[in-house]
Amino acid sequence: MADTVSAIVPAAGQGRRFGAGINKVYARLTDKPVLAHTLSALSRVSAIAEIVVVAGPRELDQCRSLVARFGFDKVRAIVPGGESRRQSVANGLRAISAEADLVVIHDGARPLCSPWLVERVIEAARQYGAATAAIPLIDTVAAVVGDQLAGTLYREGLRAIQTPQAFRRDVIEAAHARARADGRESTDDASLVERLGRTVAIVRGERRNIKITTPDDLVAARAWLKGDGGMTLRSGIGYDVHQFAPGRPLVLAGVNVPAEAGLLGHSDADVIAHAVMDALLGAAGRGDIGQLFPDSDARYADANSLDLLRTVATNLVASGWVPEHIDTTLIMEQPRIAPHVPAMRRRLAEAVGLPEECVSIKATTNEGLGALGRGEGAAALAVATIRRVG
Repeated sequence: MADTVSAIVPAAGQGRRFGAGINKVYARLTDKPVLAHTLSALSRVSAIAEIVVVAGPRELDQCRSLVARFGFDKVRAIVPGGESRRQSVANGLRAISAEADLVVIHDGARPLCSPWLVERVIEAARQYGAATAAIPLIDTVAAVVGDQLAGTLYREGLRAIQTPQAFRRDVIEAAHARARADGRESTDDASLVERLGRTVAIVRGERRNIKITTPDDLVAARAWLKGDGGMTLRSGIGYDVHQFAPGRPLVLAGVNVPAEAGLLGHSDADVIAHAVMDALLGAAGRGDIGQLFPDSDARYADANSLDLLRTVATNLVASGWVPEHIDTTLIMEQPRIAPHVPAMRRRLAEAVGLPEECVSIKATTNEGLGALGRGEGAAALAVATIRRVG
């Protein structure tokens, strides 16, 4: 049985505020407040079952209004924060459901985190019990006394710690109990777990995952969102075709479609998923599915193509790319798939970590021309757009 994952979003604003005492998480960032961007990213992570937002005691109504306005259905509770970040997170821990096995903690002031980074941190926490995102330092770092250098540090062994961070529930609860007993505060939760002597795995973070602290950070975040902050986009095209074969299920985008015959192939012959995989791989310059999953390998006999697609998406993330949009066209005479398209979009979106509105599935016929027109098989075309991260 899969772990139940809860997310806690500290947004109480114990740190620096903007002019007129405005909590930075409610500052406008392009089309919506900073916190709305953050909750949107977490809501897109299929593994997360619920979100608890920790708001400032005087900002509870403002936070409730934001959650209702943008329809964040995964937000289970909005609870008041404490006098420190640690105390606020502790309040969030008390509010998550009893079924939660893993806990993700992500600052409300980090609005540009990709859902894929959250997924990677969750996977690392499943393996090690605790994990955090972190990025290598670019600038030279030195200790100072007053206005003088007091020693330059070797940056190769240093990382800038980000959120999201993720933990087994028993680990993070033990860390907070220890901190509470010792009267210890901290700016992040991974350091509290480290004090227990537990391993905290490092997952490479993203440069765009900045924390909004000053108005200048808002300017930088807007630049990222507008695409002129160093964002790189690529597109790839995928094509696949299979002939019909009696006695096999017809699987399209992970959905079993009632039909007299399915498609012939080494795996489940999901022609849409195969086209999407090739489009993603092509955009990233990573070859094709024949190289990754050869039909000569018995491990992939009758394989679920959405599982293979998840592997492709994970490999892309490891090489610094995340999906942005997928557009597909199915070419098939029969059966009609219109009633199944919503489920197909949902399954395909979940597999690549995108919201449904970023996945398109269309269908057409070949107007009776050629093998496809005679109903001998089905083909699919896909165009995928990916974005560079990190």
